[in-house]
Amino acid sequence: MNQSHIRNFCIIAHIDHGKSTLADRLLEMTGTVQMRDMQAQLLDSNPIERERGITIKLAPVRMIYKVPRVAQVPQVSSGETRGTRDTLDTRDTRDTFILNLIDTPGHVDFNYEVSRSLAACEGAVLVVDATQGVQAQTLANLNLARKQNLTIIPVINKIDLPNAQIAKALGELSSLGFRKEEIIAISAKNGTNVDQVLEAIVSVVPAPNGSTSSPLRALIFSSQYDSHKGVVCYVRVVDGSIIVGPAARQPQIHPQGDPGFGAPRARVTRLQFIASGVEVDPIEVGYFMPKMLKSHGLETGEVGYIATGLKDVALAKVGDTVTVGDANRKVSQVPQVSPGARGEENEVTNTRGTRGTLDTSDTFVIPLPGYKEPKPMVFLGLFPIESDKVSEVRDALGKLRLSDSAFSYKPISSLALGHGFHCGFLGLLHAEVVQERLSREFGLNLLATAPTVEYRIKLKGSATPPNPLFVRGGEGELGLLKTIQSATEYPDPSTIEQTYEPVMELTIFSPKRYVGAIMQLCQDKRAEFIDLQYIGNTSVIPSEVEGSISSASFKKDPSTRSPSADGSLGRDDNLLKEEQVLTKFSYLIPLSEMIIDFFDRLKSITEGYASLDYEFFDYQPVSVVK
Repeated sequence: MNQSHIRNFCIIAHIDHGKSTLADRLLEMTGTVQMRDMQAQLLDSNPIERERGITIKLAPVRMIYKVPRVAQVPQVSSGETRGTRDTLDTRDTRDTFILNLIDTPGHVDFNYEVSRSLAACEGAVLVVDATQGVQAQTLANLNLARKQNLTIIPVINKIDLPNAQIAKALGELSSLGFRKEEIIAISAKNGTNVDQVLEAIVSVVPAPNGSTSSPLRALIFSSQYDSHKGVVCYVRVVDGSIIVGPAARQPQIHPQGDPGFGAPRARVTRLQFIASGVEVDPIEVGYFMPKMLKSHGLETGEVGYIATGLKDVALAKVGDTVTVGDANRKVSQVPQVSPGARGEENEVTNTRGTRGTLDTSDTFVIPLPGYKEPKPMVFLGLFPIESDKVSEVRDALGKLRLSDSAFSYKPISSLALGHGFHCGFLGLLHAEVVQERLSREFGLNLLATAPTVEYRIKLKGSATPPNPLFVRGGEGELGLLKTIQSATEYPDPSTIEQTYEPVMELTIFSPKRYVGAIMQLCQDKRAEFIDLQYIGNTSVIPSEVEGSISSASFKKDPSTRSPSADGSLGRDDNLLKEEQVLTKFSYLIPLSEMIIDFFDRLKSITEGYASLDYEFFDYQPVSVVK
């Protein structure tokens, strides 16, 4: 397949803004799924996803798109972040494109799934609900995509609803830096203007720019365990190719006309995982259409899967680099990341800095930058009700972590509950989903303890750590730091100099009329007010968007100034119609105050209209007792 005819993109949005519905329409319009097999939220294959109506795990799918009539295909260089629709050259009706779509979750607890998806793409479709406008995860996912230097296609969805506020959503997207002429208004439910989204994907998103002549490098961005095929890795081929069939031209594998491979390539017999060093003879290689479909291989820029046959789930980790197994090949352990590349906590390290910078002598393979391990924020214990099931729980946790690398676990023992596992999660919803999957997929009957957070304790200089929880001694500090994840681990108070608790940077989006109630809730939860911004037709979207300054925002010293309960702050709020105004709050809040009922109370006082996003800020001193 001509590499210039491949497009890798994902769909990002706030929860329930229509990502999966748009994915359904794209699958339908490209003929990837026959109408008789079509169902709502097709890519949400897990029963828990379908029952809850949310996307939990990223879902890749390969679509074959034949451009109707005349396709408009700009020559977009890999360094550009957004294509232009004005300077185009045309191609004839025979052009066929491979579109690799990755559907992503919208809930903040599954943000790690989004960050992994972005590393496998060159573009992103940003979906905004016309009835709600820009929300917390809209901004969070947009910022992730911009940090990855992706081309972004802005889309306003649900324009068919009677309460759609298209002009309001258009203004909010414009204030995020998008031109009005590039924003596409659609109805994913009935298919209105979805063809324009397909055209934009082909014409605006750049083709992958890996080297076909370089040694194989493929990034593992997700995985799952199959009882017959072992560990199945979801990969994006950055350089080189994987050919596991005969060294011949690949036949067509799709009824709509997959062009297949071009010139014959040498057959690959063994693959190596650089981080673990293990080599495997792949059982199967193929694509997601959307079910796994076997093929003879994957070429540069393509997205697919490798069935490894491995039974040890620890040998094929998410973020590892797959290359050709060769005893004579040397592997460089230092990825050459460009100065512009960056990685954030719970985010993907930018992979674009390394593409095309590989030594092509076939002697060295430079591993691709992988992923930073996500830091769990909520902890709870899981204990089997039947004490002889501990080994089964351990095996189940290992297999489940293969498809959900954002949670962690370690064995613990309780006098009351026996042997079990102390598990860390990104949030309460994440914890609920993992518990439900353990019950349904593995038939385990587990008892869960109350959720807790991780505290850090500074011991007095003369104190000796009473157990192996000792973490580190800060250079220049008088005492020792240790982590506490449950009350049973809390040491003798006489040995403690200071206790620290995790604090989150909280962002809340809500209509203006709920300002007073939200401020009161945050005050009750020991939150520290930082910032308040108004988002409307006459204001500019939040300050974290590069190059934007909001005339309707202010910064304050919490010790010297507090906003009034009605949120007016002395400005003439009549300048903006109340129904057109969205408020953005910024707070610092202890994580322990968030994990029980904060979100439920927020939804209650705002009648379901508020949304929130949060990320770790710092550890701050606190006075606690056991």
